[in-house]
Amino acid sequence: MDEQDNGFIDTNQPLPNGADTSPAVGLISQYVKDLSFENPNAPAIFQNQQGPEINVQFDIASAQVADEVHEVTLKIEVRAESEGKVAFLVELSYAGLFGLRNVPEDAFQPFLLGEGPRLLFPFARRVVADTIRDGGFPPLLLEPIDFNALYHQQAQGQADQPAVGDFGQN
Repeated sequence: MDEQDNGFIDTNQPLPNGADTSPAVGLISQYVKDLSFENPNAPAIFQNQQGPEINVQFDIASAQVADEVHEVTLKIEVRAESEGKVAFLVELSYAGLFGLRNVPEDAFQPFLLGEGPRLLFPFARRVVADTIRDGGFPPLLLEPIDFNALYHQQAQGQADQPAVGDFGQN
């Protein structure tokens, strides 16, 4: 059977006129979308001898912003407290525009929520460290995060949850 007989196109054969059907992904740009630094207890907080307790939270979001263009936003919140008082609070939304062309639908989420944040993280980490340093505190270097593993772990956790109406009956 040839491709006219079965209605399917053989994807291993080149298309006419040099049409490119290969999957392609690229980082178009990256930028600070929102940045906030608070030092509500200055200057008294600088007199504390005890090092602050630091809490770091992450959130990842993605949205299609144009045909074949998606925005991935990595949100990082760092809260430091010393002796029961807030030493500093940093909130950063760091985003990147990614072009995805000829990428299978089932690969979108793993890329946008796993690989995209992995590519953005080193730059977001630098912004957080510089902001904290510029606020008068020692810079905080966040530990690397395996966003791909976190995505797969979360996806597996959702797959293990029973579907609505599925009560485990045989």
